[in-house]
Amino acid sequence: MPPGVLRMATLSKLLLPDLVTLDVKGTRRSDAINEIARRLEKHPELANFEAFYNELLARERIDTTCLGNEIALPHARTDSVRNIVLAIGRSTKGIRFDDDQTVRLVFVLGTPKSNPTGYLQVVSALCKILKESDTRAALMKADTPEAFIEILTTAEAKLGGKPAAVAAK
Repeated sequence: MPPGVLRMATLSKLLLPDLVTLDVKGTRRSDAINEIARRLEKHPELANFEAFYNELLARERIDTTCLGNEIALPHARTDSVRNIVLAIGRSTKGIRFDDDQTVRLVFVLGTPKSNPTGYLQVVSALCKILKESDTRAALMKADTPEAFIEILTTAEAKLGGKPAAVAAK
């Protein structure tokens, strides 16, 4: 596909079992983000992990990425990724993201600066899926990364009767 041409993919195509951590050990924001982001370190779409990770932390210092309902979406729009990447972490103990917010589901997202539409579509799909309390509860009970992904995939399919389209470069 020529550079600059967008193809459509589903959010579910970003979800891979080895990118899902069901037992995040870190209980502090920076430790947990590092633990989850490290899943992306060898991802073929990640050009420079250290730059990506530093941009995640820089974005987090600007303002917390907590969405409420014990969910956080640390993200970076960066030249350090070639295409959209996503890693997910779950903590039953909870992660302190700031003084008054504990998070249990963390979605680490990297998107190319050249793809703001894809970024917005991924964030929108995640927000729609995660606003459902039944979906959040099911994600907290999933016993394998594959089961976790199946819950997200099923929820995605219910969005307008079809998977959410995500623009990927």
